[in-house]
Amino acid sequence: MLETPRLVLRPYAESDIPALTRLAGEREVAATTLRIPHPYTEQNAREYLAICQAESNSGPVTRFAITLRHTGEFCGGAGLRLDTAHAHGEIGYWLGVPFWGHGYATEAARAVIDYGFGDLGLHRIYASHVAGNDASGRILRKVGMHHEGCMRGHIRKWDSFHDLECYGMLESDRK
Repeated sequence: MLETPRLVLRPYAESDIPALTRLAGEREVAATTLRIPHPYTEQNAREYLAICQAESNSGPVTRFAITLRHTGEFCGGAGLRLDTAHAHGEIGYWLGVPFWGHGYATEAARAVIDYGFGDLGLHRIYASHVAGNDASGRILRKVGMHHEGCMRGHIRKWDSFHDLECYGMLESDRK
């Protein structure tokens, strides 16, 4: 579990399924992410929780439900996709639309980065976002990442190819 002044990032639980389905199911959320399908169903949520559980059974928790500290309300997710052979991880995060614009994604991303470098001993953390998702680019810069380039036409989402803006940081960048 990771804690920040306003958030608690904890392992996903079965009780998160209704809110996960509702919030991740919003088209605006899927449009700004690489890996959330639309529509997002309860079955998608159940499969995702099974993946999270399997991963945490075989290694450190790397996928977290983001909840509000004062209410416990589920508002999104964050995590790291690890490559232990190279001591790096890809950070990802998303929030439900009602939670956009409050600084929660930046706060959660900082906590995950601190966890990745401090607890997991990573050398590098990187991220990407679909070109045009300027809010995500601002978050990545706020947490100390450097823009490293653009991969043109790198992903296909909803039958269109999209550029990915790439960011990264080394553990030594935090000092």
